[in-house]
Amino acid sequence: MEQNETSPSLKPTTLLVLLGPTGVGKTETSIRLAEHFKCPIVSSDSRQLYRELKIGTAAPTPEQLRRVPHFFVGTHSIFDHYSAGQYELDVIKLLNELFLSHKVVVLAGGSMMYIDAVCNGIDDIPTVDQETRHRWKQIFEEKGSGFVLDELKKLDPVYYEQVDRCNFKRVVHALEICDITGRPFSDIRTGQKKERPFNIVKIGFTRNREELYERINARVDEMMAEGLLEEAAPFYSHRHLNTLNTVGYKEIYEYMDGKRSLESAVELIKQDSRRYAKKQLSWFNRDQDIRWFHPDQLDEILKFCGANSEVASGTVSEY
Repeated sequence: MEQNETSPSLKPTTLLVLLGPTGVGKTETSIRLAEHFKCPIVSSDSRQLYRELKIGTAAPTPEQLRRVPHFFVGTHSIFDHYSAGQYELDVIKLLNELFLSHKVVVLAGGSMMYIDAVCNGIDDIPTVDQETRHRWKQIFEEKGSGFVLDELKKLDPVYYEQVDRCNFKRVVHALEICDITGRPFSDIRTGQKKERPFNIVKIGFTRNREELYERINARVDEMMAEGLLEEAAPFYSHRHLNTLNTVGYKEIYEYMDGKRSLESAVELIKQDSRRYAKKQLSWFNRDQDIRWFHPDQLDEILKFCGANSEVASGTVSEY
């Protein structure tokens, strides 16, 4: 992976962004780095937000949470509507407060849209009202994927060519925005980068593919042993929620629906997790500002931080 070590004009505070694919080992290394800088961690994992989903999201353990203050871990319910746009607003507000007492704050996780929202900002897309959301949900369920794709092609041919046409959540969302604004979604989606009042230094964690996939497979087995099935079961009647339509839970619900065996569901979780890791790496590899390390290279990471003049050291006051 190519590196880009050019530095922008210095600012007094630094957001140290620690990212990487699922299962790579972000949590422990991020905590050790936060301990070094005596700073808190802001989670950029869009699923660890939810307090009901501890096992299936590999949320930090109580012991890990005691070592370093964490934000945006277990702060919301699966029944809450939460978006990357709201996350951007909430995190920027929080960082303004944290940087009053810390020169460095760690942002750690692997949710691509959440990381991008904080680092670059996202467009001010209008909030979709419940009636519009429900109407398009019904249209999708009743008329199918072909119909909504045809509608998007008619209403916004530009975005139709750009969107992942297998990601119907994004397809339907674009149609919702077209509906409430009367304009193509691509007209509103400018993609302009927002200026941030702090330095941003990005460190990516990576492993060779065989090692990563072995870790993912082992972690799924560990989740099952810890009680993933029991964690998912109480929310079976709510399985339609977007928060539960995610790797680790949707496969369990297919088992509970009688569509597959438990063994098959576990294997599918492993397969879908590996596929998600590949998707994350493809996304991150487009960002030439990321400096990549193996998670075990703590000394090398600290040397890089020390050599990188953007990364301040110490805190204004203890947290």
